[in-house]
Amino acid sequence: MVRIGAIVFLVGALATLVTVLPLFLGTKPLPWEFYWVSMLMGAGFLIAGCGVLRSVVAQRRQAEAALAPSPSTPPAG
Repeated sequence: MVRIGAIVFLVGALATLVTVLPLFLGTKPLPWEFYWVSMLMGAGFLIAGCGVLRSVVAQRRQAEAALAPSPSTPPAG
């Protein structure tokens, strides 16, 4: 999920760069569709962030499962 988010972010960043470039070059602005594609940058950031949170939760669950005593061992005492 993090990789997909990074790819979507890069596509959005590239579209943002292409969209802003005509403003600096003094050429005709691009069609409005490019501005919508630029919004993929934020969406990619959100997807990658969700992927990071999912992996953190999964690692915590694995760590808790590793520390928990197994049910087959008798209690000490």
